[in-house]
Amino acid sequence: MWGMLAILAWPMIEIGLFVVIGGRIGLLNTLAWVILTGFAGVLVLRAEAARNQVRLREGLSALGRPQDGMGRGMFRMMAGLLLILPGFLTDALGLILLIPPLQDLLSARMMARVKVVQTGTRAGHHEAEVIEAEWEEVPPPSGRGPGRSGWTDEGH
Repeated sequence: MWGMLAILAWPMIEIGLFVVIGGRIGLLNTLAWVILTGFAGVLVLRAEAARNQVRLREGLSALGRPQDGMGRGMFRMMAGLLLILPGFLTDALGLILLIPPLQDLLSARMMARVKVVQTGTRAGHHEAEVIEAEWEEVPPPSGRGPGRSGWTDEGH
């Protein structure tokens, strides 16, 4: 119920903020703000994508505790998306999510609710499953060239 009300109220709040703030700072400044925060959001997302590439190159073992990198990265990506969306409320929330101490606080609260369960392997033992099989190449039926299934021949 509350989620639905928030979804319905969000655009009305954004419109109200556009009217009030836009009326005070003017049309051109409002448009410039929307465009600049959109570019800032794209830059935040691109920087986070570059960080993720470096993490993947270094390997997962270099990450240390997963919540250290994941939490901040997730909040930076959310901030980038919020900055891209036009609106003063979304921009304010996006800028707030870029504050590292707040990222740490929110990440710690989220990780307190997460329970990590390891299944399928014993600690320290990673056994690879090997599947043995035989195969045989089957030539196409006579009269049909390679790549022709017979479904599209239409009686030729």
